Amino acid sequence: MDEFKDFLIKYRGAIIGGIIAIIALILKIHEFLIGCLIIVAGILLGNYVQQNKEMVKDKIRKIVDKW
Repeated sequence: MDEFKDFLIKYRGAIIGGIIAIIALILKIHEFLIGCLIIVAGILLGNYVQQNKEMVKDKIRKIVDKW
């Protein structure tokens, strides 16, 4: 019994994470979270491009010139 208790204490974070993942899959929350991640990635990418216009233009020119 002590071994099982030690196992639960040692891996309780992973167990809780697994339970939350199962609940998220059952409720299809993952679709919402993926959508949010795509929106956040788009916002960050747009901000990066706006802040570094010249550097981004040069990198795109180099990529296009290689083709």
